[in-house]
Amino acid sequence: MSIAFVHLSDIHFGQEKGGQLIVNNDAKTQLLADLPTVVSKLPSGRAAGLIVTGDIAYAGKAVEYRDAADWLDDVSRAAGCEITDVQLVPGNHDIDHAEITTVTEFMLGEIKTKGQEALDRFLADDDERAILYRRFRHFMPFADGYRCPLNLQGGYAEERIVNLAPGRSIRFVRLNSALICGKKDVEGSLLLGARQRIINARKGEELVVLSHHPLNWFQDGVDAGKFIRSRARVLITGHEHNPSVRPENVEPGCDILVLAAGATVPPHADEVYTYNYNVIELGWDEANDGLWVRIHPRTWNDDRKRFEADTPRMGEPELYFSLACPHFRAAQRPGASELSTPEATPTTDQAASVIILPLAEAAPEMDERMEPPDYSLLVLRFFRDITPQERITLLVEYQALPDGWTEVLSNAHERIALDAVVRNGRGNDLAARIDALLADRKKGEG
Repeated sequence: MSIAFVHLSDIHFGQEKGGQLIVNNDAKTQLLADLPTVVSKLPSGRAAGLIVTGDIAYAGKAVEYRDAADWLDDVSRAAGCEITDVQLVPGNHDIDHAEITTVTEFMLGEIKTKGQEALDRFLADDDERAILYRRFRHFMPFADGYRCPLNLQGGYAEERIVNLAPGRSIRFVRLNSALICGKKDVEGSLLLGARQRIINARKGEELVVLSHHPLNWFQDGVDAGKFIRSRARVLITGHEHNPSVRPENVEPGCDILVLAAGATVPPHADEVYTYNYNVIELGWDEANDGLWVRIHPRTWNDDRKRFEADTPRMGEPELYFSLACPHFRAAQRPGASELSTPEATPTTDQAASVIILPLAEAAPEMDERMEPPDYSLLVLRFFRDITPQERITLLVEYQALPDGWTEVLSNAHERIALDAVVRNGRGNDLAARIDALLADRKKGEG
């Protein structure tokens, strides 16, 4: 049983000026043309979702995320997955520099100078923590729409589990490597913090860690690397725009694969930094009780003005790795009877199952009968596609907030209110209202 994801990074919506916008849009269009051919050759014939490792926007502005949303919808359709099947983490370009006040600069400087002690102090105060996260004001609703919220306590986030076989699963862990990014950062100055670098795995479960910045960008990168190498099997990063894949043997019976992404849309495309993306397959290696990873690296051929296999840098059109997995072996191995049951047979043409865990900040999990059929799409439209004022207006209209409410709500509270509307059986009606709002907006723009 295997599962595949399209991996994008450093798309930088909003960076283009003049003719460069036309050039970059052409590359994005060619990616949409190339992707169906690649995924059609997968055992399942489709991808299960997208992974985006940061720098979706260029200046962290709302309009950049609106443009990104439209294109990611197109990529999802080209990959054969739902537009809601997206995992993402923020990068340094996903912060809004306009939200970096004198107070914010002081806080970031204190953290970079004093490290964990200063980070803990600011995270412990509600007002100071709100100032710290204000830089992500436009990224947060965009990410919430995909059910990839930031952990607002300074920790890592995890919502998705993939079951590869009975008792064998992978969990995606999302790091906010831009937690203390400012207007200009240098390698080695950032900080993950203990709440992020101390990750935990369980028996039968291996971790895939997503981070925009590689470990060399962190003050605590050495210690973070020890946790990741011991407890994760795959680390996927972006930021440096230089694609590479490196398997490492941590110790006997324990491997890790480090995948650094090239930029999907680099600031300046040339012979060194060009347009790149990957398709990544993951599956259970039954013979070795490990995790196998197959990567299809794609790069821009400027002579042909199209995407093709990145053999010049990677050496092969496909790269295959079998990773030794201590957490798989620590759990009881699936028996022959389990593997032979119809619902559990790990054939290569059957996609693995993806589970999205309930959010810690949200209301208790709803009965399936209370959810509209397209609940994930409702969440996406609500957070990603309509404005904060429109969200408040709708929540008041559906009596999920007190009458006359005009204050800013946290995204977590909005999610609780949204789920209350759904629990009251009005989810489909709310979805129709959002569709009408978007249709009216499109008419106005036309």
